[in-house]
Amino acid sequence: MAAAALAPATPLRFKPYSPLRFFSLYSKNLTTPHFFSPLPRRPFPFHSTIHRKRCFCSVISAALQSGERTKREFEEKKVGEMGNTVGEFRKKLKITDIKGGPDEGLDRVGQTLVNDGSCLSNMQCVMNLDAEGYDQVESGLIATGASIWVQGTLVASQGSKQKVELKVVKVVVVGKSDPSYPIQKKRVSREFLRTKAHLRPRTNTFGAVARVRNALAYATHTFFQENGFVWISSPIITTSDCEGAGEQFCVTTLIPSSREASDSLVGAIPNTKDGLIDWSQDFFGKPAFLTVSGQLNAETYATALSDVYAFGPTFRAENSNTSRHLAEFWMIEPELAFADLNDDMACATAYLQYVVRHVLDNCKEDMEFFNTWIEKGIIDRLNDVAAKDFVQLTYTDAIELLLKANKKFEFPVKWGCDLQSEHERYITEEAFNGCPVIIRDYPKEIKAFYMRQNDDGKTVAAMDMLVPRVGELIGGSQREERLGYLENRLDELKLNKESYWWYLDLRRYGSGHRRLVSYLLPYIFL
Repeated sequence: MAAAALAPATPLRFKPYSPLRFFSLYSKNLTTPHFFSPLPRRPFPFHSTIHRKRCFCSVISAALQSGERTKREFEEKKVGEMGNTVGEFRKKLKITDIKGGPDEGLDRVGQTLVNDGSCLSNMQCVMNLDAEGYDQVESGLIATGASIWVQGTLVASQGSKQKVELKVVKVVVVGKSDPSYPIQKKRVSREFLRTKAHLRPRTNTFGAVARVRNALAYATHTFFQENGFVWISSPIITTSDCEGAGEQFCVTTLIPSSREASDSLVGAIPNTKDGLIDWSQDFFGKPAFLTVSGQLNAETYATALSDVYAFGPTFRAENSNTSRHLAEFWMIEPELAFADLNDDMACATAYLQYVVRHVLDNCKEDMEFFNTWIEKGIIDRLNDVAAKDFVQLTYTDAIELLLKANKKFEFPVKWGCDLQSEHERYITEEAFNGCPVIIRDYPKEIKAFYMRQNDDGKTVAAMDMLVPRVGELIGGSQREERLGYLENRLDELKLNKESYWWYLDLRRYGSGHRRLVSYLLPYIFL
């Protein structure tokens, strides 16, 4: 038999009759499947045939037999007189593999396992009086937050809410939980969980978010790899401001590190004779910042490798306390060589529909949880994104549409304004009845310096993808390949060309006629 460890998982939102949740499972082939006929059973305090609230989730795992492993987890071979080879790594069988199958686990009756957090579903566990460790349950030693090992055999369930359950033969307490454990069996807010960030992964909501984000990351790499892109890692510390907005976090060693930073004196920062900060004494010899985007660096690789994509952390020092402004988030930044804005829009559309379909197909249980407890209608909304044709229109047409709208906006609409969320949502939700919309050809004054100027001299080849309930989800553009135009834009925006010497070199050496396009997708879901 096998064993595994679990620890309490208190969901963000509780359902009164949900079964016990166990974590990390091991599979063991048995020569004869074990079925158990119904037996008189006393309730197992943290789960029994009398349904109670779920209260456990996983932390660690191991195989147990009277407190010890019965065999080596990995087979080893003797090498020489003293050494052994490293054993073979094997994938663990998980609850999502069991309950996600066509028979919902019936085909695995007789195997030993427990839940490991790989899915939202629980494995119902039933414990009889003769099970080893039952006295620890009776005494109340196993409380919310505790970590335990559970050993048992998978059997056909006698209940109606699941097809299989775990018949427990042994429970061992690995780690007790203090009564002060903060996430108890009651509803807790996300605001509260912000103060308990180290424990919130044990809740249903954050567990589901982690699994969906994992699925999104997997789908992202799969999409680009299957379409011939090369993944590159862009620098996190940079000396240039990609967006030109100046909203960057500074990285410096000028603040003394010999004591706590909060105790550092202003006078300890080295100055020049003019009273300015002496950056020559800094680690980098000049001001350096956390990156706001890796796209310009990705261009350097696109000029050599054609289609590439960056996928990593980015940082914005925008002092705005809204759900749309984060200090740190991950950005997906593809760069396409020998392409124009039409190619950019086609790639962005194909990518978004691909990852949405992947999540809907592979995270059904988590998405149903979100649809029930977090945001009703989210599955239908995502199905629309995956299935509907995307509409495109110019910025000028979008402004005309908004001016004709029989609706009063908080922010006035005029040509040259930066569209606000209320404008974007009106276009996609009302004007086009929930269809995703791409707006293209924006005024150059509200876009970055590297975007290609259109022939009208007023707009640039830029696009924003809008989706219902969110507004802008993806932004992209065709790059300015003409060196003179690029230098003029840097001058217009009063950006230091010396900081972008390497970027200008890309136009000097070989890419003057190579068209590049890029789009950005903040890695934020829900």
